[in-house]
Amino acid sequence: MNINSIYRPLALLIFALGALQTAQAQDLPGGEVDVIKSFDARLLETDKINIRPELPPLDTITRLQTYSALNKTLEVEYLPPKIRPLAMSRDGLPESYNGFLKAGVGLPNAFYGEGSYYVTSVKNLDLGLYARHFAANNSKKVENQRFSETNGGIDGTYYFDQGFAVNGKLKYNRDALYFYGYNELNEQLDTSRTPISFEAEEIKQRFNIIDASASIFNGERTEADFNYFAGVETYLMRDNYASRENGLKLTLNAMKWFNNSDPLQLKLITDFTSFKNSEKQTLNNFYLQPSYTYHADRFKVKVGANIVSHEDNFSFFPDIEASVNIIEGLIGAYIGAGGDLQKNTFRSLSDYNPFIESKVQLENTRYYHFYGGIKGNFKGVDYNAQLGYKTAEDLALFVLSDPMDSIVRFNPVYDSVDVFLFKASLSAPIFKGFELIGSISQSIFSPQREEKAWHLPTLSVNATARYTTPDQNLRFTGEFFLENGVPFLNREGMADNLNALFDVSVGAEYYFTKNIGGFVQINNLANNRRQRWQDYPTFGLNALVGVSARF
Repeated sequence: MNINSIYRPLALLIFALGALQTAQAQDLPGGEVDVIKSFDARLLETDKINIRPELPPLDTITRLQTYSALNKTLEVEYLPPKIRPLAMSRDGLPESYNGFLKAGVGLPNAFYGEGSYYVTSVKNLDLGLYARHFAANNSKKVENQRFSETNGGIDGTYYFDQGFAVNGKLKYNRDALYFYGYNELNEQLDTSRTPISFEAEEIKQRFNIIDASASIFNGERTEADFNYFAGVETYLMRDNYASRENGLKLTLNAMKWFNNSDPLQLKLITDFTSFKNSEKQTLNNFYLQPSYTYHADRFKVKVGANIVSHEDNFSFFPDIEASVNIIEGLIGAYIGAGGDLQKNTFRSLSDYNPFIESKVQLENTRYYHFYGGIKGNFKGVDYNAQLGYKTAEDLALFVLSDPMDSIVRFNPVYDSVDVFLFKASLSAPIFKGFELIGSISQSIFSPQREEKAWHLPTLSVNATARYTTPDQNLRFTGEFFLENGVPFLNREGMADNLNALFDVSVGAEYYFTKNIGGFVQINNLANNRRQRWQDYPTFGLNALVGVSARF
């Protein structure tokens, strides 16, 4: 029961009694009042009611609510984050040296010397000098089987502060060889009673060549991403059989880069050759070579042309290649088409076949080349494999100039030849310091007039293994060469094949101190006496040993 409900009537009763008493007092006459009985207020007994609060029942009904929100794009401006490369330890660069010397002797009666020096102390100047001499004499086994090669030069580039650079080169070559093919002729003709023999000077061939060039180009990147090059090259070549050849080549090249990856290029080349023996010949070509290369994320396309003029006759060759990454870094494919008008000069022919006649006919080889292949990297192994087809007009083949001449020399014969070819190469770093490099080439020649592609190899296999210790003081080298026997036209006018090449060579070089070391090189361990050119067997087993220095 509420206590206020009890006291509120009591208070009203007391107030009423007071008021009544006051009224009576007003009505009563003055005097004394006698109190008969005191008021005694009492509350009745009541029962206490207990009330327990209870939670309302839980609402277990699942209701689906739908909200509508408006999409709004907020533009937030913030500074780009500063990305810093993670510092990683790397192998230190090997110590470099400005100078290098190497000298040795060997068998059969061989001498080797080589040296170079690079000037790096002059600001903005790169200057290098080099010289090399190699000679061997096997006359004790094969009369006049000997040769010597001597060359040297200087190459310098100066970079101007204005952004351009100039380069100059001067080289000299002096090579001597001997026409010792008559020794094989003695065996074939059975001239044991009166063998053919010559003094060394009677069958000596000497080539002297002077090369000079100068060029100007941008030595650093230009603001417009434009590269330029202008150069001139010239050479003078003589032999001791009254042959003389000189060449002059002018080159202008301009390249504009777009997006730092797509070059637009235009090249102009003027190439003059003059050859004189008993008569004078000239071979002058003019080249215009525009091209554009576009790079995307996964593919690259080059579109260009090679326009060549010779004696006012124009030839148009494609210069096109497209490549695509099939699996990034692992495998890619490419396809292309090209062509050129390639000179056959006295210099190029004698470089390929040093036993050539001194009086030759100069011609251009016109060829088209179509090819495709795959390349990439698999577990650190770089590889490239290609299939191709060539059509070549006036390709140089080689036959004896006079089958019965005791001095064996060759002449080029020109024929149109179709060539199907396959070639592949790989480079594999097996482990740190050890590298394996290999290549293979297979060609199928189909001449139109000649029965065979005389003296052109169809199969070549090369393999090289190199190991260098971490301190760079010891280096091992092993090499393997295999080449098929080339076809030749024998003295009876019949097609025949020479013996194949099988050559294994090993070498090592060790530095005893920081600057002084020694080397040994052993070539043709199988003592293969292969004839690369008819009647001219190569040296058998030969070796060099010597000292080397770096400074």
